[in-house]
Amino acid sequence: MLCALIMAGGKGTRFWPKSTEEMPKQFINLIDDKTMIQLTYERLLRIIPKERIFVVTGERYKNLVSMQLNDLPAKNIIVEPTGRNTAPCILLASLYIRQIYKDANVAVLPSDHAIGNKEEFCNTLMLANDYVEKENKNAIVTIGITPNRPETGYGYIKFNKCNDKVIKVERFVEKPDLENAKRYLDEGCYLWNAGMFIFNIENMLKELEQNYSGYQVLKNLPKIEDSNYEEELKRLYPDCESISIDYAVMEKSKNIYVIPSDFGWDDIGTWMSLTRYIKADDQNNYLKGDIVSYNSKNNIVYAGNKKVILLDIDNVFCIDADGVIVIGSRDKIKDVHELRNK
Repeated sequence: MLCALIMAGGKGTRFWPKSTEEMPKQFINLIDDKTMIQLTYERLLRIIPKERIFVVTGERYKNLVSMQLNDLPAKNIIVEPTGRNTAPCILLASLYIRQIYKDANVAVLPSDHAIGNKEEFCNTLMLANDYVEKENKNAIVTIGITPNRPETGYGYIKFNKCNDKVIKVERFVEKPDLENAKRYLDEGCYLWNAGMFIFNIENMLKELEQNYSGYQVLKNLPKIEDSNYEEELKRLYPDCESISIDYAVMEKSKNIYVIPSDFGWDDIGTWMSLTRYIKADDQNNYLKGDIVSYNSKNNIVYAGNKKVILLDIDNVFCIDADGVIVIGSRDKIKDVHELRNK
């Protein structure tokens, strides 16, 4: 039985000023009329019923999840008392889901990624699930994306080339510099780490027990229907070490596999990434919103509630969002989020 866990607790600061701590990236419509979490949920509904789709999020975003996924059962929203990174998040969610669907397989997915080929994406999840279900219950199967450019913003997965559809992972690789990213692309045995993986819930809990101290903190939580569940969770959860699942489990386990995939994945990580989803005009301007351009070229403009008029400018970005207007040189658009703390 396959369940899905959508992780939706991130603050989305890289898309400031449109994405804020009050309304982060997963709850806004950057590339579509629907929000990122709505698109993620709808993709999963192709292969998993809503009763087996869970969302883990922070207390402050619980109502946003309920409003945007209004047919998701209320019990399927798992609330973290405080943000503690992905290892405690997945531990909490695994303990929670096991009480409802014992011995299920779980597909963990970020809430704010773009997928081009939905059918191929679903086929890949089912292939991973079948491998865990029928061939290797101890496997944790990651989804690796075949790179099409030397990308320094993603972690990588190294694997040994073979004709198998599911391949043993050799190692995980941190975000590289440009020279190494080019080498990874040329060698052809590196994949982007998309942060998506599928596991059997009992096996993941066994891995967490062996490798992550937070397991001992949460292992005796009351049942989710007990009156003291929330109180105990709030008391204990802050004692869990804040660490990513990659460091806690994935880099230590001997049973990590990968499926090389190419279904048009993108984590929409920076304002610059929108140029992959907005068609340029005949002057190489990327324009989203109510915008008029006169004799202007090579610009990126995201207009919120205001009409934006460009006159005789070149290589500039302009972002209008939530009462803030940011203007600068186009080659500095990747640094916009750093202004948030200034």
